[in-house]
Amino acid sequence: MIFGRSERGKPPVEPVTLKILVAGGFGVGKTTLVGAVSEIRPLRTEELLTEAGRPVDDTSGVEGKRTTTVAMDFGRITLREDLVLYLFGTPGQERFWFMWDELSEGALGAVVLADTRRLEDCFAAIDYFERRSIPFVVGVNCFEGAARYPTEDVRQALDLDRDVPLVLCDARDRESVKEVLIGVVRHAMAHAAERRQTAVTS
Repeated sequence: MIFGRSERGKPPVEPVTLKILVAGGFGVGKTTLVGAVSEIRPLRTEELLTEAGRPVDDTSGVEGKRTTTVAMDFGRITLREDLVLYLFGTPGQERFWFMWDELSEGALGAVVLADTRRLEDCFAAIDYFERRSIPFVVGVNCFEGAARYPTEDVRQALDLDRDVPLVLCDARDRESVKEVLIGVVRHAMAHAAERRQTAVTS
């Protein structure tokens, strides 16, 4: 398809649309990731951090952060002519977690962003998706100035199952993020195939 028109003799392709969540701790780069790959201007629900929120918004390690997502980020990326991903970035702070159930409805899978300086901040997201059997990939966002660790060390620190993919990424870089999203789709499809096989044999 070229500029919205089918090539001569080929019927228009109706793309499959898939929903992917982007989760993780406060200030880990979820909004940046969605913005890096979205073909449309991302819908953002960011508000300025205030003095009133200081007791509940831990900014240690991300002292330069001035805004926070209070509902969700939304973006869209076409991976192939027949495959479109809708990205929903979840709010990181605990007081907004009530929205996760609604956002996760119908999701194919998820990206859990991690920051090696604050690994504990992504435990809640990992637990959430594990409990609900939503397939997910952990993307370690490589911040400038942060120490780099072997992926196996990070996997052990997060106590991840062996079948959960863990990749290094740069949430600012479109190609890096695309690779993470492709990894989510592949992992989710393999997960679905495994469940179907289990259902058939049981």
